[in-house]
Amino acid sequence: MKKLLKTLRLDEAGAAAAEYALILAVVGGGIAVAALALGVSISGAMDRAAIIIGGVAA
Repeated sequence: MKKLLKTLRLDEAGAAAAEYALILAVVGGGIAVAALALGVSISGAMDRAAIIIGGVAA
Protein backbone atom coordinates (compact mmCIF):
# COMPACT_ATOMS: atom_id res chain seq x y z
CA MET A 1 0.00 0.00 0.00
CA LYS A 2 2.87 2.35 0.82
CA LYS A 3 4.42 1.67 -2.57
CA LEU A 4 1.14 2.52 -4.34
CA LEU A 5 0.75 5.79 -2.43
CA LYS A 6 4.37 6.74 -3.14
CA THR A 7 3.88 5.99 -6.84
CA LEU A 8 0.72 8.08 -6.99
CA ARG A 9 2.41 10.96 -5.15
CA LEU A 10 5.37 10.99 -7.54
CA ASP A 11 3.27 10.58 -10.70
CA GLU A 12 3.34 13.84 -12.67
CA ALA A 13 0.98 12.82 -15.48
CA GLY A 14 -1.87 14.81 -13.93
CA ALA A 15 0.26 17.94 -13.73
CA ALA A 16 1.25 17.62 -17.38
CA ALA A 17 -2.38 17.18 -18.38
CA ALA A 18 -3.32 20.31 -16.43
CA GLU A 19 -0.56 22.28 -18.14
CA TYR A 20 -1.73 21.13 -21.56
CA ALA A 21 -5.30 22.07 -20.68
CA LEU A 22 -4.17 25.55 -19.62
CA ILE A 23 -2.20 26.03 -22.84
CA LEU A 24 -5.19 24.83 -24.85
CA ALA A 25 -7.48 27.30 -23.04
CA VAL A 26 -5.14 30.23 -23.72
CA VAL A 27 -4.71 29.32 -27.40
CA GLY A 28 -8.45 28.75 -27.77
CA GLY A 29 -9.20 32.11 -26.20
CA GLY A 30 -6.78 33.82 -28.58
CA ILE A 31 -8.40 32.15 -31.57
CA ALA A 32 -11.86 33.21 -30.36
CA VAL A 33 -10.78 36.84 -29.94
CA ALA A 34 -9.13 36.84 -33.38
CA ALA A 35 -12.24 35.32 -34.98
CA LEU A 36 -14.46 37.94 -33.35
CA ALA A 37 -12.21 40.78 -34.54
CA LEU A 38 -12.10 39.33 -38.05
CA GLY A 39 -15.90 39.01 -38.10
CA VAL A 40 -16.33 42.64 -37.08
CA SER A 41 -13.84 43.74 -39.72
CA ILE A 42 -15.53 41.72 -42.47
CA SER A 43 -18.95 43.02 -41.42
CA GLY A 44 -17.72 46.60 -41.65
CA ALA A 45 -16.21 46.00 -45.07
CA MET A 46 -19.45 44.44 -46.34
CA ASP A 47 -21.47 47.36 -44.99
CA ARG A 48 -19.19 49.85 -46.74
CA ALA A 49 -19.38 47.87 -49.98
CA ALA A 50 -23.18 47.75 -49.78
CA ILE A 51 -23.29 51.53 -49.33
CA ILE A 52 -20.99 52.09 -52.30
CA ILE A 53 -22.89 49.64 -54.51
CA GLY A 54 -26.16 51.26 -53.50
CA GLY A 55 -24.86 54.61 -54.71
CA VAL A 56 -24.81 56.29 -51.32
CA ALA A 57 -21.48 57.95 -50.52
CA ALA A 58 -20.13 57.18 -47.07
